Amino acid sequence: MDRTLDVLPANLSPLAARPGPLIQRIHMEPEGKNRSAFRRDRDRIVHAQAFRRLAHKTQVFISEEGDHYRTRLTHTIEVAQIARSIARNLGLDSDLAEALALAHDMGHTPFGHTGEDALASAMQPYGGFEHNAQTLRIVTKLERRYAAFDGLNLTLETLCGIIKHNGPVFDSKGTVRDEKLGGSLPFALTDFLDTQGLDQDLLALDRHAGLEAQIASVSDDIAYNTHDIDDGVRAGLFKLDDLSYVPLVNAILVEIDHAFPDLQPERRMGEFTRQLITRLIGDVQATIETRLETQSIQTCSDIEGADAMLATFSDEVAKDVWQIRTFLFNTLYRNDEIMQLRGQAEAVVQRLFNHLFEHPNDLPDAWQLPPAIMRDAVARARQVCDFVAGMTDRYALTTHARLFDVAPDLRYGASL
Repeated sequence: MDRTLDVLPANLSPLAARPGPLIQRIHMEPEGKNRSAFRRDRDRIVHAQAFRRLAHKTQVFISEEGDHYRTRLTHTIEVAQIARSIARNLGLDSDLAEALALAHDMGHTPFGHTGEDALASAMQPYGGFEHNAQTLRIVTKLERRYAAFDGLNLTLETLCGIIKHNGPVFDSKGTVRDEKLGGSLPFALTDFLDTQGLDQDLLALDRHAGLEAQIASVSDDIAYNTHDIDDGVRAGLFKLDDLSYVPLVNAILVEIDHAFPDLQPERRMGEFTRQLITRLIGDVQATIETRLETQSIQTCSDIEGADAMLATFSDEVAKDVWQIRTFLFNTLYRNDEIMQLRGQAEAVVQRLFNHLFEHPNDLPDAWQLPPAIMRDAVARARQVCDFVAGMTDRYALTTHARLFDVAPDLRYGASL
């Protein structure tokens, strides 16, 4: 598991994550001389099959909707760019921040959170389903590209960042923090711990992740809150000026309109998006620096043991981001037609799971298990869940059409 210290990027802050004096991976393998351990993790994520499939998975609009809407892949690339910028500006390990940003949505199902809800419901009797935990399952088990091991054999630092994408798993009382999990650890995490024989203390599940992981998380917020505005306007669901009641949005629009009167709407949107991302990045960086100073953070251990995440928005900007998120929730995510399409997409995932659970012989040959294992309901459910969760939008629809001779048209506007 342990290797000697790898080559590290220059000019790192004392608060930057390091792979320690000994690099820790689950499976022993020689480390390269030309890449840091975290850069190697990043490269392995980029070459993973699950990463490529993100190109055809839903962000908000179904991936076949149009060439200019975000997919999970384009969203992920945008998150990675933001995370890398913030980490580099603060002297942190930008390779680790980028690796975590690139991996953060690899566990997403077809049709985004809609598919996740469907699988979570179907898997409730069998250990549940949660997309962040599924990312861990992908990078430690489901990717099979290497001769010596399953998964990508990432460093423990990267695995910890994936596991704690939304903060510590446990609170100070040892209770699972995510209320959606119903007080239990996700199956993917417990299976990982049991399979690898890892002690929870090694992963410090009750402590915060390092700054690079926290930055990857807040970069996700920056990316989707900004770019979902762009996609919503492009779809004609609202106008950019509908958000002018938000102080930060209004300030940017006033500045743009003063500097560039009569700017074409598309250019105005582009300039707005650029400025909003820039201001949110600047706010997060300033907030991190302020909290490091006021809380006398001196070491990575101080970061992990802090009372709250350090990579967040300032209180003032957090109010603006909350207003943006609330607007998008009411106007975009809960739009009547999108909700109708979500209902149809959820039904597709439910039918696929139910059929394959009852008829496991319809799984592809590569997904068949020995009959004795398939007779176990939990093992069969997990195998079917892993298969369905990995589907792209279009593969889910074509499989549904093959099995049921029908597939709904899930493009926004198709029913108009």
